Amino acid sequence: MRNVSKLVAGASASAGWRRLAARPVSERIIGQGSDIDVTLVSTGARDEQRRTLAQAFGTWRDGGHSSPRAYLLALAIGGAITLAADVLAAHQFAITNLVMLYLLGVIFAAVRLGRGPGVMLSFLSVAAFDFFFVPPELSFSVTDTQYLLTFLVMLLTSLIISHLTSSLRREARIASQRERRTGAMYAMTKELGAALMTEQIIEIGTRHVAEVFQAKVAMLLPDAAEKVRQKVDEPNPDVTLDAARLDLDIAQWVYDQQKPAGRGTETLPAAQALYLPLKAPMRTRGVLALATEREAELAVPEQRRMIETFASQIALALERVHYVEIAQDALVNMESERLRNSLLSAISHDLRTPLTSIVGFASVLEEEAREAGGNSQASQELVHAIHEEALRMSGLVTNLLDMARLQAGAIRLNRQWSMLEETVGAALAGSRRVLAGRPVQTRVPANLPLLQLDAVLMERLFANLLENAAKYTPPATPIRIGAALAHDGDARFVRVCIDDEGPGVPAGMQSRLFDKFTRGEKESAQPGIGLGLAICRAIVEAHGGQIGVENREDASGRILGARFWFTLPANDAPPEALPPDEDVESKAAAPGADDV
Repeated sequence: MRNVSKLVAGASASAGWRRLAARPVSERIIGQGSDIDVTLVSTGARDEQRRTLAQAFGTWRDGGHSSPRAYLLALAIGGAITLAADVLAAHQFAITNLVMLYLLGVIFAAVRLGRGPGVMLSFLSVAAFDFFFVPPELSFSVTDTQYLLTFLVMLLTSLIISHLTSSLRREARIASQRERRTGAMYAMTKELGAALMTEQIIEIGTRHVAEVFQAKVAMLLPDAAEKVRQKVDEPNPDVTLDAARLDLDIAQWVYDQQKPAGRGTETLPAAQALYLPLKAPMRTRGVLALATEREAELAVPEQRRMIETFASQIALALERVHYVEIAQDALVNMESERLRNSLLSAISHDLRTPLTSIVGFASVLEEEAREAGGNSQASQELVHAIHEEALRMSGLVTNLLDMARLQAGAIRLNRQWSMLEETVGAALAGSRRVLAGRPVQTRVPANLPLLQLDAVLMERLFANLLENAAKYTPPATPIRIGAALAHDGDARFVRVCIDDEGPGVPAGMQSRLFDKFTRGEKESAQPGIGLGLAICRAIVEAHGGQIGVENREDASGRILGARFWFTLPANDAPPEALPPDEDVESKAAAPGADDV
């Protein structure tokens, strides 16, 4: 063979004289190719055959070894029956009637001692009957060949009786075990049904599984990173599998693959414990690990089914508690949200009237101070500061009131066909005070379709986004507003972007930034309570659009600033009977880029 460096071959399952008679192909390749790396792969057929034979033998021998004491007792029973038969023979009992005594002894031995002692007593009874009672006595010789048929029938009858009796004994024992385990499962299910916390389920499941299967048990549940681990800080060492015998890597594999592994399985059978996935209807809830000294029981199908049933009941209880916790959290959140909206609405209404008065009085004072001209510069600056702070407080109260109304669904959209450029212009005019000293560049194409909008809410949307950009960017840095028509399959929408040159959005805050009372910088010196962007999201979603934020980066990965974007659906067209608007037409013909 040329250009061959590695070879994978199946390992031969033949052994003994078969291997000597016909040398396996893999061994011949190894002998001839000294420069080739040969990897032998076992099919597992040989191990499976041995396992099948072992299970068959285990079934035949009544599922367990009889102790030497049982065989000695069977021997003693045979001796006692022989003495009793000798006494009866001395009283002229026919020797054929003595066979019944030996059959009675075989039945007793099979019931009380097991199959093995019963079979031994069957052969011993035939031998004793021949030696002590069949002429010539005290000899295994037989003068009358008819006794050979008696011996044969006696042996077969004894063996059949022994087999049937021990089988009934085995079935009775299995039925008793099944009854105990069914009772134990009922008790565990009853306790699990009353459990309200995950820790209680772990304690109940561990205790019952350890008691029923005489095993050490560990229950591993996933954390936030989907890594399984024990959640009980101080487990009971009498029933809990210790860390030395617990392999977290195998448990993680079982959790990820949702397949059993470990002792008694075809996957990693050398492990010290058996690992079973806790499968629930919705997903896998964890891993059950158990190790027992009676490892042969793990291979019994009925035993495995019982263990899997226990695991299934524990998984169902874990899933039930999980969804109970979710329902409770949702209920608490809904109630908290309702109370918070009610509080915001009440506070907003109570503060809006005095704040409006303060803003008006500050504005009057500022105008009078400017007209009089005699006041000092300090006084004018003080009056101006009062006016600015009153306006800011009024904006905060307005945000609170709008958020409460949007959450309560009290605001109905007054949709009208509008040009986006007009809405942007109105928002820029209303934000002149906030944007003082900042250049604003707008790029709104003239060929954008008309959009069905609530103009007041859309102006509020732009005003909040512009105020947010001005608040978190250095002074005199530009703000850019752009819009473009986009398509997503058959859907058509207008995408609007507002770019700044600030520090960008902190990592991991892109999705949370639009939550209520969430700010990009904790304990920031910038004024605000974190409602502006939440109002923006509520307005966009009310129009059937989406909103988001991302960082703008250059080729080297340096952050150039933040980009807030939102989309508005543009699938519908305005009715053809819409009267022409000369102002709209003139503005649509205006240049697409303005500096404010």
